[in-house]
Amino acid sequence: MLTADALTFLGELVRRFRPGLLELLAARRERQAAIDAGAPLTFDPQTEEIRRSAWTVAPIPRDLLDRRVEITGPVDAKMIINALNSGANVYMADFEDSSAPTWTNMMSGQRNLQAAVRHTLTWHDDERGKRYALRDDAPLATLLVRPRGLHLPERHLEVDGSAAPGPLVDFGLYMVHNAHELVRRGTAPYFYLPKLQDHREARWWNEVFTWTQARLGLPHGTIRATVLIETLPAAFQMHEILWELRDHAAGLNCGRWDYIFSFIKTRRNDPAAVMPDRSQVTMTQPNMAAYTNLVIKVCHARGIHAMGGMAAQIPIKDDPAANAQAMAKVEQDKLREVQAGHDGTWVAHPGLIALARRCFDAHMPGPNQIRERPRDEVALDAAALLAVPTGTRTEAGLRHNVRVGVQYLEAWLRGNGCVPLYNLMEDAATAEISRAQVWQWIRHGATLDGGAPLGAARVTAVLDEEMQTIRREIGDARYEGGRFPLARDLFESIATAPNLADFLTLPAYEHVLEL
Repeated sequence: MLTADALTFLGELVRRFRPGLLELLAARRERQAAIDAGAPLTFDPQTEEIRRSAWTVAPIPRDLLDRRVEITGPVDAKMIINALNSGANVYMADFEDSSAPTWTNMMSGQRNLQAAVRHTLTWHDDERGKRYALRDDAPLATLLVRPRGLHLPERHLEVDGSAAPGPLVDFGLYMVHNAHELVRRGTAPYFYLPKLQDHREARWWNEVFTWTQARLGLPHGTIRATVLIETLPAAFQMHEILWELRDHAAGLNCGRWDYIFSFIKTRRNDPAAVMPDRSQVTMTQPNMAAYTNLVIKVCHARGIHAMGGMAAQIPIKDDPAANAQAMAKVEQDKLREVQAGHDGTWVAHPGLIALARRCFDAHMPGPNQIRERPRDEVALDAAALLAVPTGTRTEAGLRHNVRVGVQYLEAWLRGNGCVPLYNLMEDAATAEISRAQVWQWIRHGATLDGGAPLGAARVTAVLDEEMQTIRREIGDARYEGGRFPLARDLFESIATAPNLADFLTLPAYEHVLEL
């Protein structure tokens, strides 16, 4: 991957765009400090003309017209092959929340994608004697790539003595090795952009795209990007984000799990914004419904896809009754999305593709419903977006947060960023909810089940108890062979700290195991 041409290109890319990225990260800190001090979250009056004007983004590429079912996952060879072969319309190859950023994971992922683009990727399961390869008897899913968020560095590559930004490394290597081959094969470089907070960050990415296309000799507008609306500030900037990316936009996506985390993080100082148990923050809560309905309205007004969120359930093979309940939840969720007007949805497991497709086929006969469901009745309503989910806070919810957070962190520290836990596929976003919610409950002295206000000492005691629960669930050998003490200490230090850490993955990155 690190050819002379690739390194030259990365050096130019980082030198040109890292200064602007650092300014954007500083602006995030300033904006959060203002919110912490009481500044309101609302729609920007300076960009009202963009919201009110009639305009649309560039026409949709042929192979992105129908995106009714998208599957996501990390960039290991087996996952890529199974996802591209799965029958989904799109596969999002993920360098971000479902991949732990070890050097091996990042570079082997680039190598795997290079082979996948050329349809030569194979993988051998030595234990089972099974060979995996891309199929040639049916269409493959259209490939999209999610680079790391703007905040994540790549410590293994330095430019002028400082770590290169992770998103530029992921984007740059994929572009330099695959852009022309993708175009030759009748598609193009397509991306998902994570964790943007406002239109200035979208403008930065647009400038990256424009410069890269010129540098590689590609026509302007070749690159297309779908933006995940997964931060609370971005919910107030949807029109503006699409405007900045209008020549390169491919839609918006409801990144529901990170959005819940961002709701907690952004409003961390607000005692009126304390959340109920994570399991109660569903898509039917008023603030979540307002957010998804607004994504649909904005996208359809601008002529582009409004993508639904992730079904985190996975098939439960050893319990038919529990599996039926889980699949019923997925079906209910996907029917809600298509009937609301979404043009497609996400699943985390191939076993959910057929179910999701049936829901969308039944209510979306065309490739999308951009024209059919404009959602003109939806208003720009800041109060609706800021409505606090209702529900209860319980001891069981606290203990679930602890078990999920610690076990996910332990897997991530070993290089695994996508972990099935308690019949759900967990990634960094759900772990972020778990630790941020515990922090918020401590910060505001929330009571659980009507008891005493929660404090750090109580969380420490629960951690000690739940570590024994985890040991019983997974067995002594797995526990002793893992990194559970470190995961426990990291979770405790972050969840009980005086200030809420912006991202769990930043302090954990210092400890990730390089294999």
